[in-house]
Amino acid sequence: MGLVNPDSGLLFWMILSFGIVLFILAKFAWKPILKSLKDREESIEGALRSAEQAKLDMERLQSDNERIISEARSERDNLMKEAREVKDSIIKEAKIQAKIEADKIAQMARLEIENEKTIALNEVRTQVTVLSVQIAEKILRKELADSKDQQKYIVSLLKEINMN
Repeated sequence: MGLVNPDSGLLFWMILSFGIVLFILAKFAWKPILKSLKDREESIEGALRSAEQAKLDMERLQSDNERIISEARSERDNLMKEAREVKDSIIKEAKIQAKIEADKIAQMARLEIENEKTIALNEVRTQVTVLSVQIAEKILRKELADSKDQQKYIVSLLKEINMN
């Protein structure tokens, strides 16, 4: 039961040893412990400030990223619009060139047809002339079977030629 009801001597020595421990702690350990607590508090505050700064930086970066994405989309849309315009202009130019080429080909075909027509008409005229001469020759041979008639006809032709 001595432990439950301490003696006055025991109480004295306990208070004295507690005071010595308290004095030693106050003299040597209290300042370093308070300093380390203060340092710990400052490091925690610094970490909180850094976390807050990091949060602000992340928000700023996120807004920058959204702006960059928006600009990229806008630029993509502009490029697509320009590409469509270039495509349309190329198609339009190709149609114009095709029409010009078709007109040239049609004009050349018309000229060729006209030339062929002229050549065909000249051939027909030549053949008609040859046939006319052959028919006239046959008619003259039949009518001028004797040499007197031929002589008279030749003389009349020579007179006509000299008059013209």
